[in-house]
Amino acid sequence: MLTYKLLTDKGERDNNEDCVGMLEKDGEYCFVLADGLGGHGFGEKASEVAVKNVLEYFYEYGLDGEHMGQAILKAQREILFLQCRKPEYKDMKTTIVVLHIKGNMARWAHVGDSRLYYFKKNKLIERTLDHSVPQNLVASREIKEKDIRHHADRNRLLRVLGTVWESPKYEISKEVELKQDVPYAFLLCSDGFWELIDEKKMVKYLKCKSDCQMWIEEMEKTVKEQGFGTGMDNYSAIGVFID
Repeated sequence: MLTYKLLTDKGERDNNEDCVGMLEKDGEYCFVLADGLGGHGFGEKASEVAVKNVLEYFYEYGLDGEHMGQAILKAQREILFLQCRKPEYKDMKTTIVVLHIKGNMARWAHVGDSRLYYFKKNKLIERTLDHSVPQNLVASREIKEKDIRHHADRNRLLRVLGTVWESPKYEISKEVELKQDVPYAFLLCSDGFWELIDEKKMVKYLKCKSDCQMWIEEMEKTVKEQGFGTGMDNYSAIGVFID
């Protein structure tokens, strides 16, 4: 059985530039989360356009094979078109992370530093790697993984939707088989969420919470406690349970 919970909140900002969405069609599921950049509400437009276009593509074509990448390219093209059409949109950009579940198979893709965490039997198996300066510093062993959350350049992204690409900048995972009688969980989240809760607490709450909504709500408590009074960013998360 698949259950899920979507969460998005403006935090301590004036408006919310994150966007979340999901669509189910014929037993297939598509979950999308985007974190807009650009300020003045234009990041909000970019994230909305990204989520809308990926879900529209999924509804029409599905996300099998090359369609996952094509869905993200559809979002990219629409954002670039709007940048040219309206001068006020010229700087809008967004991250994106997408999860597709069909039968007993799952696959995901991302651009930027919005993350997907993949859990199996209440253990963290994998997470997407940010397209950011700090993640590159981790790769070159100049800083440790735990230092990303507080690094001075943590907001410097190397890939986003809304900049011209000479070649596709998305990353797509291999397909993951979801075996029967094994519990799985996925967490899609923006940096405003994952910066304020570490992976140990994600797993801790996953082990002690019986449903997806409770898991997301418990993590949100930690996010709000850690961010209170700091001018905390918008934060968003999508939790998915399969058991």
